Amino acid sequence: MGIAERKNREKQALRERILGAARHIVMREGFAALSMRKIAEAIEYSPAALYLHFASRDEIARALCAEGYAQLLKTFEPLAGIADPGERLKAMGRAYVAFGVAHRETYRLIFMEDPSYTGAALGAKAAAAAPGPSVVGKAQTRVQAVQSGTEDDPGAAALQFMISALNELKAAGRLAASVDARAWADAFWATLHGIVALHLACPVFPSAPLDTVVGIALDTWLGAGGVAADADPDGIAGSNANAAVSRRKRAGATGAEGSSQVDAQVKAQSKAQSETQSETQSETQSETQSETQGGSDAEPTPTRRRSARKTR
Repeated sequence: MGIAERKNREKQALRERILGAARHIVMREGFAALSMRKIAEAIEYSPAALYLHFASRDEIARALCAEGYAQLLKTFEPLAGIADPGERLKAMGRAYVAFGVAHRETYRLIFMEDPSYTGAALGAKAAAAAPGPSVVGKAQTRVQAVQSGTEDDPGAAALQFMISALNELKAAGRLAASVDARAWADAFWATLHGIVALHLACPVFPSAPLDTVVGIALDTWLGAGGVAADADPDGIAGSNANAAVSRRKRAGATGAEGSSQVDAQVKAQSKAQSETQSETQSETQSETQSETQGGSDAEPTPTRRRSARKTR
């Protein structure tokens, strides 16, 4: 072994020690506790020695993010062999959430700390992070998790994994042909991140078991048995339109029934009023006729007295 090669290996070994110490501090105390001084103390080097390998704490953080994201992608490799694309996406979703829960500080550092750290993870040149040919080769006709130009880009590889599965669903008629697979992949990823981020940042989330929440989210996206026929945007729109029509028909039927009831009540009231008026008019007419038919016998008493006095 030559002197240059030995020095290079020693330099690489020290770099790994620095990153190992930094990773341990982040996992144990959180990213806020990470500092060049604390890392130097952990590996028993001077802080100045660290700057020969990393320009700043941020550079160490970006290296940790790239490593953490590569580790996340490794969990997706075995899933490439799942034949059903809907079940493959579900498995990926569960693996993603499980990684975030198991590696809390790493996940925070990658996705919840600094946009530059996330960019370093998604754009890092880490060929080993992408699903290997041996894994993809077993399912070459079913999934193309790695395409030309993504082998050394973990971010593109992860997204392509989802896009490939969505395109398979479209080809099988389980998603509408108009679906934008990339947009759906972005939205699906955002859903998974939202679950993990809330779980890490909000003590009261979720109120139900995490597995239950993840299962509901995946079933909502992909259906209980993959992607349901009405899970595509056209199906959803049609279903909503049909439901609206049904609601309007029910409302119209209810309104017609209500109107019929009101009409019946009005008719009954009118009939009752007419009967009352008829009875009143009949009584009045009877009294009037009785008085008229009585003649002089019905003449008032004072008139009869005056007539009697005149006679006498």
